[in-house]
Amino acid sequence: MDFTYSEEQQMLADSLRRFVASEYSFEHRRRNAREHGGFDRATWQQLADMGVLGLTVPADHGGFGEGPASQVVVQRELGRGLVQEPVIPAAIATAILAHHAPAAQQAEWLPAIADGSKVLALAYLEPATRYRLDAAETVARQREPNGYVLSGAKSVVWHGGAADTYLVSAKLDGTLALFLVSRDAPGLTVTAYPTIDRLSGADLKLADVPATLVTVNGLQALELGIDHGIAAQCAAAAGAMERLIEVTAEYLGARKQFGKPLASFQALQHRMADMLLQKELALSMAYVAAQGLDATDADERRRKVSAAKVITARAARFVGQQAVQLHGGMGMTDELEVGDYFKALAMTDVLLGDTDLHMERYSASMAAIAA
Repeated sequence: MDFTYSEEQQMLADSLRRFVASEYSFEHRRRNAREHGGFDRATWQQLADMGVLGLTVPADHGGFGEGPASQVVVQRELGRGLVQEPVIPAAIATAILAHHAPAAQQAEWLPAIADGSKVLALAYLEPATRYRLDAAETVARQREPNGYVLSGAKSVVWHGGAADTYLVSAKLDGTLALFLVSRDAPGLTVTAYPTIDRLSGADLKLADVPATLVTVNGLQALELGIDHGIAAQCAAAAGAMERLIEVTAEYLGARKQFGKPLASFQALQHRMADMLLQKELALSMAYVAAQGLDATDADERRRKVSAAKVITARAARFVGQQAVQLHGGMGMTDELEVGDYFKALAMTDVLLGDTDLHMERYSASMAAIAA
């Protein structure tokens, strides 16, 4: 896989950077979180018009049919601006539907994702199952030849407050399956709430909620979709680290002590160098995760994606903590954007599986490859 930007990718990266600089300022991001829960419909439509939402949607369904390498380009730029809209959940839904949904559902839903008219969120976590994909307690029952109802609960649905449709995992005759559930479906209760990184999560309660079956290969579909989400998440985190380092360098250059800029002190230069090293490591692992998505062997994909997740999460925490410390007392206030980046980077570890889970997954995939 060639990660040198093509002319088209460079143009896309440049246009996204201009968009973030002009349309996604610190003030806009705070206002968006305060007034819209991190989801502004106008911004969402702008992203759709720029081709961001349809980037990996197949061309015959209204998208551009790009691969994981282009996703790294896009998510890196969106991460620099801490763009709050649910672009990564859209990428997860696209991967699941494009690879596992029947043709009729692909024709209905993939164009709607690409043009921004539908916002999908993945609901797979439950209060008692942590990150285990196969441990769902939500149950699906067939109500009629082509209809199903779901009963159970889902928790911490990422961007669940902004979604109008949910991809829900449930056990169907003992097998994990995936279903589409409309937000306005009877029997569905959605409790939305703000999260620490100024986004919106949601808990779902399902009481005989009508649902449409996507696939009975739910575990395989979930793993694939979440792996696409992790690859995008790693690229976004690398972009956020990149911008946070720039913000910190600007602060150290402007702030003076003993009549000299803080940036002139060698000890602080070393700490900035360590932050830069961790950012480069995270960016490299984002490329590894993207490469893993093209692997034909599932164990190879799991190994590369989980390794990228663990290393990126570790780098994100380090860079975030160092940035706060280098800002001194100001770094602890809510007046500077360094806090926004710190919170977003801290969530890199817990979203889509924490370090413990991915270390276990990595070890299992290594054992499978060795065997």
